Amino acid sequence: MNAIAPPLETEALERLREQELEEARAIQSVMLPSESLRTESVTISHEFQPVTEVGGDFLDYFELTDGSIGLYLGDVAGKGLPAAMYAALAVGTLRGVHKTGQSPSSVLSTLNKRLTIRGTPRRYAAIQYAVYDPAMRRIQVASAGMVGPFVISAGRCRGLELSDIPPGLFGDATYATHTMSLRRGDAILFCSDGITDAMNADHEIFGVERLQALCEECRHLEPTELLGRLFRETERFSNGREQHDDMAAALFVCTT
Repeated sequence: MNAIAPPLETEALERLREQELEEARAIQSVMLPSESLRTESVTISHEFQPVTEVGGDFLDYFELTDGSIGLYLGDVAGKGLPAAMYAALAVGTLRGVHKTGQSPSSVLSTLNKRLTIRGTPRRYAAIQYAVYDPAMRRIQVASAGMVGPFVISAGRCRGLELSDIPPGLFGDATYATHTMSLRRGDAILFCSDGITDAMNADHEIFGVERLQALCEECRHLEPTELLGRLFRETERFSNGREQHDDMAAALFVCTT
């Protein structure tokens, strides 16, 4: 027969769990950008809202040694602490790859091989990875298992259909790189499906069309303002229904 823990022991275990979650939150915050990235050629901002204390979404953006700009946003299958731990594994692997100058498709191929070797049952990481060359005003994007990304240009927002197999499932998966030229004022929204799949009380989802309409309406806002509006509208649409998935988004804007 299992003994029932005394009240004081139960309280101590709960305090320990809270301390561990607090440490996990602190570690996860280090894996996120501390602020927007502003260079002579781009502005990148982000929003992140986990469904529990920690989440499985992850993102980062950074300047590379050759002057280009890198960005990735990912979504681990599952929620909570297990998903956050797998996200940490994915981020650690990415940080060992993305500074090598490989194309986005090559980065995802390397990530896939390494995650497959360290196979974890029922875990994989959908991801988008992009590299922008400011001298050429050219961005290269590879996407695996993610919605979008969404290009905001000439007054409209269109989604790119780039989805390949999420890394961590099949070691021989291949990935394609999509290349675009950008103009001043063009923007690209990267986001996890926690936004597009947000559901209201009538079991309707927020969906891609609402996201695109909002981006078109708010395209003149500053990146942080547009992202804030997107998250508020998603919450308003849900109308009090409990958030069911992590939400993350990054907005890339070509400024010159």
